[in-house]
Amino acid sequence: MITLKKALTLSSEELKEIKKDINNKAKENKKLGGYIEQFLDTDLAESGEGVPVAIKDNINVKGWEITCSSKILRGYVSPYNATVIEKMLNSGLSPFGRCNMDEFAMGSSTETSQYGKTLNPYNSNCVPGGSSGGSAAVVGAGLAIAALGSDTGGSIRQPAAFCGVVGMKPTYGRVSRYGLTAFSSSLDQIGPITQNVEDAAILYNILAGFDKNDSTSAPVENKKIEFYTNKKFKIAVIDNYIDEADEDIKKAILDVIKELEKEGHTIIHKNLMNSKMDVATYYIVATAEASSNLSRFDGMRYGNRIEGKDLKETYKLTRTQFGEEVKRRIMLGTFVLSSGYYDAYYIKAMKVRHLIKNEFDKLFSEADLVLTPVTPTTAFEFGSKKDPLEMYLSDIYTIGVNLAGVPAISLPVGKDGKNLPIGMQLIAKHFDEETLFNGAKIVENIVKEEK
Repeated sequence: MITLKKALTLSSEELKEIKKDINNKAKENKKLGGYIEQFLDTDLAESGEGVPVAIKDNINVKGWEITCSSKILRGYVSPYNATVIEKMLNSGLSPFGRCNMDEFAMGSSTETSQYGKTLNPYNSNCVPGGSSGGSAAVVGAGLAIAALGSDTGGSIRQPAAFCGVVGMKPTYGRVSRYGLTAFSSSLDQIGPITQNVEDAAILYNILAGFDKNDSTSAPVENKKIEFYTNKKFKIAVIDNYIDEADEDIKKAILDVIKELEKEGHTIIHKNLMNSKMDVATYYIVATAEASSNLSRFDGMRYGNRIEGKDLKETYKLTRTQFGEEVKRRIMLGTFVLSSGYYDAYYIKAMKVRHLIKNEFDKLFSEADLVLTPVTPTTAFEFGSKKDPLEMYLSDIYTIGVNLAGVPAISLPVGKDGKNLPIGMQLIAKHFDEETLFNGAKIVENIVKEEK
């Protein structure tokens, strides 16, 4: 698949041919489930001008149906463009293809979608990750030049790792959330999923910047990412995270660390607090915000209403369209916000969130970058995680990044014994995306040389 950098130099006629090619390949590979089937049945080859970029099904594109892969939003057509879509259109890109996802971004495997599961492009028996599994899968399978995803607790980085592509989560507030259907408002961020680090930087440069329409957008100077080759970084390696990962992941990451040392980068060894603290904190904060955000989906103003004999039954029948995972999180969020448990759970979680942020601040007082695995395992098989808690633990190394609001990137650094991609995560301090991308480019070059 042609890179984003190259695609931006092509003529409109050349791009039209590329769109036809992508559309034909996507139709031939419907079993992958990365694109939503209903959308592929339309004539994509003639839609929009500019470089085609796939879009996760929770980002508003004017005139497109947007369902967040949930039955409750079937038939809802967006009346406006998200800010990131406007920025793309103004920069020679066009939204092209709606990508499958876990329902309302709640999941780590893209199995909770109303459209059915998405397959991992490297092994059809394995999950592509989630919730941005469709976006990562189409890039990994060569069915998209690039894609947009959203990241609440690792929902860009984990599927990017599972599908062997680059996935980047910006600093909270760096990219506008206007037009993104909210799951957890203090955690969600839109970011790029691409074939390589340079393409991720190009797409990030287009997306980033202050937006007056978004009350959570940060009014800070937005500097265009530039790559430099000579700077040496101080990198904090999180030993306890690496030690907890599978042997293949551990070996691949330690090999990269050795090469970084050889190139003159300073490696310091650190530990972070038990990552299960991150998971517990995340699932209190995220579900509390989700229970509030999802209360608007009741069939009254938009979405798929099921009429009952009275208003109460209409509400009840309509909201039964939520899937089991969404219902579980709404109930948990309502519980932790209830008067008898607010102090015991929500307030305590917010205190631990502050500790997590302080931990990262301390790390960045000593290092330029933090290095960890993305996940403790490579892509797991469908149905292998029966317990919801076991599924939640697949995001164990990515969740802290969202709680702290710092930027992070996942990039492929090898394969395991089953030929499944291994991802590595780099994390930078707030609003230091340039250091993040440069560190990722150095690692990407190391991996290429090893091949």
